Amino acid sequence: MLVSLVQVGNSKGIRLPKSILDQCQIEDKLEMEVTNNEIILKPVKNKPRAKWAGKFKEMSEIGDDELLINDSLDLSDKDWEW
Repeated sequence: MLVSLVQVGNSKGIRLPKSILDQCQIEDKLEMEVTNNEIILKPVKNKPRAKWAGKFKEMSEIGDDELLINDSLDLSDKDWEW
């Protein structure tokens, strides 16, 4: 497929047809790499924090959300200064 470059500020860009976006399941981000003078675009499929809320809720329900390190502060500690 032949595509044209379009001016985007001081840069240039390409327009990806909707059919290509749908076929490759591209939503809003692409990973770009240059290998052997070729530009390779790959869809970003994972959303690292997408399931965090559910996992935190699950941890709470099974009691696995306890602090590993005490977060209290002993103000009588001799090394503490304001």
